Amino acid sequence: MKLNKKVLALLVLGGLSVSGNSMAGTPSALDLANTCAGCHGVDGSSNGPAIPSIAGVSPDYFKDAMMDYKDADGRYSTIMARIAKGYTEEEIGLMAGYFSKQKMVPADQKFDATQAKAGAKLHKKYCEKCHEDGGKSAEDDAGVLAGQWTAYLHYTMDDFTNGRRDMPKKMKKKVQKLQKKDAKGMEKLLNYYGSQK
Repeated sequence: MKLNKKVLALLVLGGLSVSGNSMAGTPSALDLANTCAGCHGVDGSSNGPAIPSIAGVSPDYFKDAMMDYKDADGRYSTIMARIAKGYTEEEIGLMAGYFSKQKMVPADQKFDATQAKAGAKLHKKYCEKCHEDGGKSAEDDAGVLAGQWTAYLHYTMDDFTNGRRDMPKKMKKKVQKLQKKDAKGMEKLLNYYGSQK
């Protein structure tokens, strides 16, 4: 098939416009967010139990997490530290804005109803002050717990309690109190968050 110069020029220009403004500088928020889809799912709703959903998180929480991953002495991770280093602060800000506007899709997972019921009470006593609305709120930059993958929450708590990740002082006190009063309390909490739809 023979193309004339005018048609060829239109095809090239069309291709450039499809690639967004990434050719001219900073990619669009959607272009950047799509780079996360392979692990965190389309629009930030993860399909894998070891990877968190990031849809609906507060922009500040997202930015703080990414900047912490970028820091050589920052947040512990298996791969996110290497990935975060590839983004500028401006790009992280664009992604933060994008994901904060997406709807969190609760993970479809099994949970123990008895433990979840007990976990609801523990949440109110130990966690509600920061993780409001049963863990659904993205306010106060504490992260969304309700509907999050239970396996991911388990790994995260393991990182906190084993010192691989810094635990906020308020949280550390609450976790220590919970562990002293109820050895299976954390499991009950995780079942509660996993039960949220």
